[in-house]
Amino acid sequence: MTDTATSRLAELQQHEEELVFPGFDHHDAWRLGSLIASRAVAAAHPVAIDIRRHNLVLFRCVLPGATADQEEWIRRKSASTLRFERSTALLAEEFASKDFDPTQGGWLAPEDYTLAGGSFPIRVRGTGVVAAVTASGLSSDDDHRLVIEAIRDYLTTVAV
Repeated sequence: MTDTATSRLAELQQHEEELVFPGFDHHDAWRLGSLIASRAVAAAHPVAIDIRRHNLVLFRCVLPGATADQEEWIRRKSASTLRFERSTALLAEEFASKDFDPTQGGWLAPEDYTLAGGSFPIRVRGTGVVAAVTASGLSSDDDHRLVIEAIRDYLTTVAV
């Protein structure tokens, strides 16, 4: 593994450890989703945003320029995050470091899962993962960045 890959893996693991919620309910989903949407609107990002507990959608927003494809990406990204309780960016980096693609060879069905960045677990202190927040429409790194920067802001300003 290269130094760059090791550094990126450490950064993504730090996000998982740092971005933990004190609690999370439907109102939090609305506030967090609205914060992400506001940031995306301000940056003119053509994204779809989704917060879900498995098959229960708690927040959904589709901004101008997003396509029907984003629905499939969100479904597959969030399925990966909820199954492994890790961000899709971290999963992608972990599997790449092992030179292994779990969507090949029959382990994970590629029509149901993806490792494209942009989905992040909503982890509640003392409880564990209760939901996934997902953005789709930008590059994997930019989708991930949009989500984690909003979560960081939310945790320091709203959820205190």
